[in-house]
Amino acid sequence: MRTALKRRGGFTLVELLVVIAIIGVLVGLLLPAVQAAREAARRMSCSNNFKQIGLGLHNYHSAYKQLPKQFGGTYASPGGNDNTSNRGRLSFLVGTLPFLEQQGLWEQISNPRPLLDAGGGIVLTYPAMGPVPFRNNYAPWITQVPGFRCPSDPSVPSADLPAYTNYAASHGDCFWEQTEIGIEENGNTVTDATWGEGNAKKYARGAFKARHTTRFRDFLDGLSGSLMCGEIIADTGEMELSGAAIRAEGAMQGTSPGAWATQAGEGGIMVDPLRPRFYTGRDVQLSPGNDDRGRGRQWANGREMFTRFHSIRPPNSYNVMRWWDNNGMWCASSRHQGGAHVLMGDGAVKFITDSIDTGDQTALPLLDQGRGLGKESPYGVWGAAGTIASKETLSLED
Repeated sequence: MRTALKRRGGFTLVELLVVIAIIGVLVGLLLPAVQAAREAARRMSCSNNFKQIGLGLHNYHSAYKQLPKQFGGTYASPGGNDNTSNRGRLSFLVGTLPFLEQQGLWEQISNPRPLLDAGGGIVLTYPAMGPVPFRNNYAPWITQVPGFRCPSDPSVPSADLPAYTNYAASHGDCFWEQTEIGIEENGNTVTDATWGEGNAKKYARGAFKARHTTRFRDFLDGLSGSLMCGEIIADTGEMELSGAAIRAEGAMQGTSPGAWATQAGEGGIMVDPLRPRFYTGRDVQLSPGNDDRGRGRQWANGREMFTRFHSIRPPNSYNVMRWWDNNGMWCASSRHQGGAHVLMGDGAVKFITDSIDTGDQTALPLLDQGRGLGKESPYGVWGAAGTIASKETLSLED
C-alpha cells in the first residue's frame, strides 16, 4: 500500500508580512528606549568624571592647603617668548593631574622637555610647566585626558591640535577684568585704579580667581552651597549657541545679560530668531582656520573661552565676549537634554536644568561702583550659587 505523504505546512505571504510588521513596530518602540538608556549611561559616566575631578581638587587642597590656580603657571621673564614660559595661562586642570591618576602626564609637564627634529636633534628644550598652552608641538598639551571629556560630546580635535575639555572652573557672577585680575603675564601687579588688581578683585566672587589662590576657608557661604566647576560643550566650529560666542567689544559693559538674544554684536553677529539655538555668524578669529580657538578646545588653557564659566545666564545659553577669547560672559552647557552638570565645593555633582532661577537678567554683570563681596547676586539661585562669600539666602536646594 502506498503511504500518503504528509503535506508540510508553511507561512503564507500575508502571515510573513504581518510578522515583519510586528517586528518593525517592536523595534520602533524599543529603539528610543535603547537610545535613552545609552544617554543615561553616558550621563552617569559624565557625572563620575566630575566626581573624580572633585576628589582630585579636594586631595590637591589637602596637600597644598589651596585649590590649584586658574590662569597660573610660570610668568614671562624679560626677553622671553611663548616657548620660555607659559605666561601664567595654565588652567586649574593641569594641577589636578597627579591627583587623577595622570602622574605620567604630570611628570612630562613638570620637567623640562626637549623638542626634537626629524633627525632626533634637539631644536629647543621647553622648561618645566611647559610653553604657552596653545603650542601644538608640545606633546602634553595635545594629549587627551579621558576624564576631561563628557561621553555625550562627540567633538574631537583635529590632528596635532590641543586636546579638549568639557569641564570648566566657576568664576562667579561678574566679569570686570577677570581675565587676569590685575596680574600681568610677567607677574607684575597692575596698580591702575580701574584696570588694576585692587578694583578687579572686587568682582572675583567665584570659586576660582585668575592668577590668585583660593582656599576652602574662603567659601564663607559653605562648600555644599557654592559652585566650584561646571560642564561645558566643546565648540564644534558651527554657529551653535553654547559653543560659539557673540563678540561685543564696547557694548559689553552697558548691555544686560538677557538682551543679547535680540541684539547684534560686532559685525552683526547675533542670535538667529528663526533658529534660536544658533547665531547668525561667527567671529572671524573663531572661524575655520583657527581650529584651536573655541569653547573647551584647549584643556590646559585657563583663559575664559576654554575653561571658565559664569553663573549669570542659565545653562545652555549664549556666550558674549568683549574681546576674542576673554572678558566676557560664558555659560555652562552640555550635550545632555535640558541642563548641565555642576560640581559643588563639597564634591557633590548636581544636574542643573536650563530653567533654573536666574533672577534679574536686566542687571549688568559689572557696575562702575563695584558689586563687592557681600552684596547679593541679582541673578537668583544661579547667581547665589556662583558666589562663595556673599551670604545669599537663596540655594540650589530650595
